[in-house]
Amino acid sequence: MAATTWAEGRILVQPKAGLSEEKLQQILERSGGHSKGVIKGLGIHIVEVPAQAEEAVARALAKNPNIAFAEKDQLHSPEMVANDTYYSSGWHLPKIQAPDSWDITDGSGVVVAVLDSGVDPDHPDLSSQLVSGWNTASNNTDSSDIFGHGTKVAGTIGAASNNGLGVTSVAWNVSLMPVRVTNRTDGAAYTSDITEGIVWAADNGARVANISFDYMNGSSSVISAAQYMKNKGGLVIVAAGNSGTDPGYSEQTALVTVSATDKADAKNSWSNYGDMVDISAPGLSIWTTTNGGGYGAASGTSFSSPVVAGVAALVMAANPNLSPDEVELVLEQSADDLGTPGWDTSYGHGRVNAFAAVTLALDTDTQSVDTQAPEVVIVTPEQNAQIAGLVNVDVSASDDQGVSSVSLYANGVLVATDISAPYQFSWDSTQADNGEVTLTAYAYDAADNEGISDTQIVVVDNQAEVEVVDVVAPSVSILNPANGSTISKVVSIDINANDDSGIAMVKLYIDGELVLSTDAATSNYRWNTRKVSNGSHIIMAIAEDVAGNISQTSVQVSK
Repeated sequence: MAATTWAEGRILVQPKAGLSEEKLQQILERSGGHSKGVIKGLGIHIVEVPAQAEEAVARALAKNPNIAFAEKDQLHSPEMVANDTYYSSGWHLPKIQAPDSWDITDGSGVVVAVLDSGVDPDHPDLSSQLVSGWNTASNNTDSSDIFGHGTKVAGTIGAASNNGLGVTSVAWNVSLMPVRVTNRTDGAAYTSDITEGIVWAADNGARVANISFDYMNGSSSVISAAQYMKNKGGLVIVAAGNSGTDPGYSEQTALVTVSATDKADAKNSWSNYGDMVDISAPGLSIWTTTNGGGYGAASGTSFSSPVVAGVAALVMAANPNLSPDEVELVLEQSADDLGTPGWDTSYGHGRVNAFAAVTLALDTDTQSVDTQAPEVVIVTPEQNAQIAGLVNVDVSASDDQGVSSVSLYANGVLVATDISAPYQFSWDSTQADNGEVTLTAYAYDAADNEGISDTQIVVVDNQAEVEVVDVVAPSVSILNPANGSTISKVVSIDINANDDSGIAMVKLYIDGELVLSTDAATSNYRWNTRKVSNGSHIIMAIAEDVAGNISQTSVQVSK
C-alpha cells in the first residue's frame, strides 16, 4: 500500500450551517486560505492554502468555533493485494450462497456506482452492464479505466453472467455506473474527488456506491457525502483496508465497512479490523474482469467490499421498498456469524450471506408506515442566554429510522439546514433585532415525519457587544542562529512567537524560499547547509496572529 499523502496547497473545509460566505472568507483569509469552489450539496469548500502549510492551516481552522471540520485533501490508495494465481471459477460465490439467491433476484433495476479508477467500457463482460458515468478528477465523461483497479471491482459486483463467457459476478444483472475519481496512473484518488463522486452518483440515480480505497472512515468529507447519499435512498459500501491493523476509527452510520475473509472463513491477515467494521466478505483470490478484456484473480478488501455491494443490490432488487438502514440491517442480521458470537472487530456482524439476505429482505415487512417523528433538542445556547455576534447553536436529534436533516429557525426565519450529525449551526445574531429571539429546531426523517424542539429563548444584545479590535502585532524572534554568525553543517533554527490573542501561523524563509509553516508558537527547523553556497544568507521568520496582524524578523548569517 502506498504511503498516505495529500494534495499540495489544498484542504477541505466545511463551515457550520448558517455561516455566511463573507464571514467564512474572513476566517479563511486570516489563515492564508481562499475558497476555490464548493462540493455540491454538502457546503464543503475546496480551499487553497500555502504549500507545506496544509496540516497547520487545517488544524488551526478546525479549532475555530464556526467551522464544522477542516481536513487535508488526503490521497487514498486502492486497497488491492497483488495476486498472480488464477482460478477457473469463483469460490466466493457458493461460499456466500449467491447461486441460491439468483433463483429469487439477479439485481435487475438497481444502479451500482463504482467509484474507482474507471471501468473498461469495451470489456465483453461489462460493456452491456454500463450506464453513463462521470470523471470527477477532470469533470468530464471519460470514465475509462486508467489503472485497472476499477474494472476488477466492477466485475466482482456485476459482470454479465450466465452468458457462456468469462466470469460470474454477485449481482449479474445490475447496472454499473463508472465514476472515475482519479487521473493518476497509480490509481490513487484525493478525498475531494471521491466526495464529489459520491454526490454525483447519488444525484444520478445510484442506489449503491462502492469505494475500494483506504481510510474512508477517517474522512469527514466522505462521511458527509455518504450521509447525503443515504438521505437520497442509497448506501455507501467501503473497504476496511489492507494494513492488517486496527486504524482506530469509530463506527460510522453513513458507511458500511467491510473486512476480508478467506476460503476457511478466517479473516485475512492483511485485512484491517476494528470498531468501524460492519460486516465481512470473501476477499482472497476473487475471480473477476481485468482491463483490456481479460480475466484474473485479485485479493484485498477492495474485492470483499464489492461482494457486499453486489449483495446489497440483490437485497434492494428483492425488496425495493427497504430504506438504506433496513438494507444494512438485513445484510447484518442475515450474515453468518464468525469469530466471537455476535458483533466483533474482525468480522463485524459476520460474513455476508446472499441467499439469507435476499430471503430476509422478502420477509421484511415494509408495509407499516413510519409515523414516529424524530426527537430534537437545542443543546446550546441555554435558555435566556445573553448572546451577540456569531452564535454557535448545537442541536441533538435522533430517530428510530434515522434523521435526514435538521433545520434551525430564529423567530420563524430559516437560519440553515444541516444534513449530518453532529448538527451544528453558526447563527449571525446581528441579523435579528435586539431583545428576545425564539430559536426552534425541526428534525425530519426519511418518511418526512417532523419533530419540533421546545423553543429556546435567547436575549440578543449586540449593542452591548463592544468589539475589541486587536491591532497589536505578535512578537517573533529567531533564537538561533545569531545575527552575523558563521554557519556550517546542519544548523538548528529556533523560532519563538508570542501574542495575547493567539498565534495563527509562523512561516520560516531562507533566502526568500518558504521552508516551514506551522501554527506552533515555538518551532525548530534543521537546515542542512552542506550544499549551500558560500557567502551571506538571510533567515526570516514571519508570525501572524488570529486577528491577521503580522510581524517579522530576520538575521543574516554567512558560510
